[in-house]
Amino acid sequence: MSNINNQHKPRLSFWQIWNVSFGFLGVQFGFALQNANASRILSDLGADLHSLSLFWLVAPIMGLIIQPIVGAASDKTWNRLGRRNPYILAGGIAAAIGMFLMPNSATLASFITPLLFGAMMLAVMDASFNLAFQPFRALVSDMVPAQQRNIGYSIQSFLINLGAVFGSILPFVLTNVIGLENTASTGNVAPSVIWAFYLGASVMLGSVLWTVLRTKEYAPGTHGLAPIETQVKPLSLFEKLLGFLSLMKTMPSTMKQLALVQFFSWFALFIMWVYTMPAITQHIWGVEAKWFDPTYLNSIGVIPTNIAQAKGAAGDWVGIIFAAYSLFAAIASLFMAKVANAIGRKLTYSLSLLAGAIGYLSIILLQSPELVLVNLGITQISVPHGAVLLLLPMIGIGIAWAAILAMPYAILAGSLPVKQTGVYMGIFNFSIAAPQIVSGILAGWILTTVFDNQAIYIMMLAGVSMLLAALSVYFVKETAEQT
Repeated sequence: MSNINNQHKPRLSFWQIWNVSFGFLGVQFGFALQNANASRILSDLGADLHSLSLFWLVAPIMGLIIQPIVGAASDKTWNRLGRRNPYILAGGIAAAIGMFLMPNSATLASFITPLLFGAMMLAVMDASFNLAFQPFRALVSDMVPAQQRNIGYSIQSFLINLGAVFGSILPFVLTNVIGLENTASTGNVAPSVIWAFYLGASVMLGSVLWTVLRTKEYAPGTHGLAPIETQVKPLSLFEKLLGFLSLMKTMPSTMKQLALVQFFSWFALFIMWVYTMPAITQHIWGVEAKWFDPTYLNSIGVIPTNIAQAKGAAGDWVGIIFAAYSLFAAIASLFMAKVANAIGRKLTYSLSLLAGAIGYLSIILLQSPELVLVNLGITQISVPHGAVLLLLPMIGIGIAWAAILAMPYAILAGSLPVKQTGVYMGIFNFSIAAPQIVSGILAGWILTTVFDNQAIYIMMLAGVSMLLAALSVYFVKETAEQT
């Protein structure tokens, strides 16, 4: 099943590879805004800690549904925009609409609750991000020859993390440099977050258009790409289901082995995205868990100023540390291809995940409440010393994130048949979506019943899961062509 026709693809210049992946910068810009602020928005709109992970389930569910469908559809598409570009463009436009609407849920929701409207917009954004994500992965596989695959996915990882840095830090900048308000009244979203989503939508559209307009895809049947197969008789839904199950049954063994690693690593990532904000608000800023309980908040009517300020400051700092791990990931991705070429993809992958596990597990040690003045270049701000120390574990988490974005795809791409690269990349997303769904169902229950709503302990569970991911890389077997 080796992708032997890769040898017919012409070697690309650095800027050609850059243009192929540039749209991912904007898509990840928007995705980072969502990751750093969705829990904050949903909490402001009335979600409790238990339900946060359930609302976040829309992300993996949308990926589970959309990516295989889009992958199969793009394999059979060819028009003047290309094969993958039409789906990338459609996803970018739809995600921008969702980004404009979600932070305005309290204003726009007339017939349903603002929380439900916000959850619906979260679903729209996730569906749209997934509509763009999968074709971007397949586009690199289509355009980049085998001997440039490591550098191709590393450039993509760099751009992803560059977008994530700016997307994560944007609300903080709008508050501390521009001067927008970062505190939210009950049932509303902070103005800094609203404007961050507006700007993020604009950046995303611009970068997606850059890739669509600057990348000329190879026509089907050329450069080792499979021709578009014409189907004389349309398949029934049952026949399509049988075909899909057949693909699942005959998927490359490498994909099955990587699925175990993916399970543990994405289980941990989902916990981080959902619960970092309440975890550091409680552990570093000293805000009690009751201030995340909508029933208690409604009973007192008005949130005390010091609590609102602490939650706002912690929410902004989540953007800083998410930007930090993305920045460290971007730096790591510059060297990851060379390291993988020197010591092998598996060892690079495993050591990177181990660094992430150490990062997660060290967070509990960093509780230090005394205030320190931090100069971030663009502004100065006083935060607890423990918040500053959080930048250290972000180094390990960033290295792990860089590897998660590049290594599985670099390992997998060589084992896929050319005419089904898109659909198999979509199926591979099951190994990303499934652990997030499991995490979403279990994490909130574990947090409330086992950890008594002390969110720092759910972060420790994420560290254990990432450690298991690092150990699971041992079971992945690469073929000679992949190596």
